[in-house]
Amino acid sequence: MDSHNPRSSAPAVSERDGPARRPSLAAALLARGAVASGPLIGALEAAARQEAGLDELLQARGLVTEAELLAAQAARWHSRVVDPRAEPPDPQLVDAFGAARCLAEGLLPWRRSGGTTVLLSARPEHFERQRATLTALFGPVTMALAPEAAIGAAITALRGDALRRRAETRVAAAESCRGWRIGRLRSVALAAAALIIALLALAPRALFGALTAWAVLTLMATVTLKAAALLAMLGARPAAAETGPAPAIARLPRVSLIVPLFREPAIAPRLIRRLGRLDYPQELLDVLLVVEEADRLTRDALARTALPSWMRTVTVPDGPLTTKPRALNFALDFCRGSIVGIYDAEDAPERDQIRKVVARFHRRGPEVACLQGKLDYYNPRSNWMARCFTIEYAAWFRVILPGLERLGLVIPLGGTTLFLRRAAIEDLGGWDAHNVTEDADLGIRLARHGYRTEILDSTTGEEANCRLLPWVRQRSRWLKGFMMTWWVHTRSPRLLLRQLGWRRVLGLQALFLGTLSQFLLAPVLWSFWLLALGLGQPLVAMPGWAGAALIGLFVASEGVNIATGLRGVSGPRHRFLLPWVPTLIFYFPLGALAAYKAAWELLARPFFWDKTSHGHFDTAPGGAAPPVPLRPEPIQPRPI
Repeated sequence: MDSHNPRSSAPAVSERDGPARRPSLAAALLARGAVASGPLIGALEAAARQEAGLDELLQARGLVTEAELLAAQAARWHSRVVDPRAEPPDPQLVDAFGAARCLAEGLLPWRRSGGTTVLLSARPEHFERQRATLTALFGPVTMALAPEAAIGAAITALRGDALRRRAETRVAAAESCRGWRIGRLRSVALAAAALIIALLALAPRALFGALTAWAVLTLMATVTLKAAALLAMLGARPAAAETGPAPAIARLPRVSLIVPLFREPAIAPRLIRRLGRLDYPQELLDVLLVVEEADRLTRDALARTALPSWMRTVTVPDGPLTTKPRALNFALDFCRGSIVGIYDAEDAPERDQIRKVVARFHRRGPEVACLQGKLDYYNPRSNWMARCFTIEYAAWFRVILPGLERLGLVIPLGGTTLFLRRAAIEDLGGWDAHNVTEDADLGIRLARHGYRTEILDSTTGEEANCRLLPWVRQRSRWLKGFMMTWWVHTRSPRLLLRQLGWRRVLGLQALFLGTLSQFLLAPVLWSFWLLALGLGQPLVAMPGWAGAALIGLFVASEGVNIATGLRGVSGPRHRFLLPWVPTLIFYFPLGALAAYKAAWELLARPFFWDKTSHGHFDTAPGGAAPPVPLRPEPIQPRPI
């Protein structure tokens, strides 16, 4: 039996209503007096140069409301407007099309009426382009109109659990850590602990000697890698192609920006202001504020906030897993842009950042699938930890990562100011929802599948996590994710070697295994500073030349660290941090505490996401706004 009575609705669009007999959207809006001719002409000219349609452009510029657009489209297409939240769709029709495909296409198979399937769409022209495909699947079809947000909400309400499960398992099992066998790992850890205790009792010198040898070997590997990256950056000049005029782009692309929020009730107004100042046409921005269903604080705060038309909320259904990559995977189906970017809640990007992203992707071929922007902190003067954190990030994003790029090695990504070609991230299956450093993991998967990552010369300001316990918790999550990522990508060493080659595999091991070993074995190496004090090392007997060589390695390591930090903060904005670079020797030991916490959580709570809260040092000294050059733009509010 039909679930919809056709006599209760207005006529729906028919194939007989050809384009020649149907007025344009511009004409329909003018006829209704919804927009003046002057602004409409300007919007038509702009629409010809962009991926955005006229309807999106008019709404983003605040020239018409969504209700006015739907009314004009309904009159133009002889259709009616439906609210699928009040009149839910037929679940069987949704399943026949697929919930994820509904979101991607912006189409919702709604009801059957008199042998015809009614589909809801917010984009009538797209429906017309898909008519042949839809007819082959459903038989005779017709269209009714609905707001795109309402379509997404209806699909989520009906098939949210299926979409949630898909978000948790998008990445192939062979490249995911979701098959983590905690029981087996605990058994191995217990056996290793028993062996260590036995060796401590029976052969402490042999045990300490083995640990020392591994610690020294990994120290040499990490120092060599860092020194190579530093040398690659000394005297570096921008590529000639990047210093020429910006390329001419026939049609500017739409860019989707995903911003995961969790327990961020106070950050939304500042986030809206910062993203609202981006120097890119707002009709081509598709900003998704992604919030967990259980996070009532943030959801209620967003409900009280007037969002611009180019911003919308996406609610991730509750589930046993609550991680940032799961939220990213869920939001990916809602994205409308051909480029997908990731920002954190506290980010303040440079005003021309999106234009730089679009220009770089336009210059490069499809093999360049990812651009990683540089991160910086807008509160480096908050305290000593903020200064050290700023120096560390300056060295990482201005020396180490660009150096790895120049060396042709694998680049572990940061979790924000990250931009991807949508086709590439969908080809990879999105992010590993179970990995708590999904960014580093994604960098390796991109390289393994033949894609390239480049560093973008554009900076995003963030809030430095400069409180001791939150710092340790955040760093422990990163290190736990490094452990997961190393395990996932080395469990099939032959395949990894075939995909990356020897040089990149060795660089990967130095970066991941070397870093983890250095933090976990830091106390072993610290004990050798007793030699420098002339006290001797009680557990290792070595000739004098070996002790001198070891001290020389330590000095060289600190020299490379200091040189890298000095290079990172040598620019005019960070020069005040130069005297603080040597104090990093007291900063990095905190990572050892984080490493032991990470190792424990790997056994006890491997998929636990230790969330970092923001907004504690969200302004420059004196309460000023973050020192990022941003252009104020009027925001047209639209209540949620």
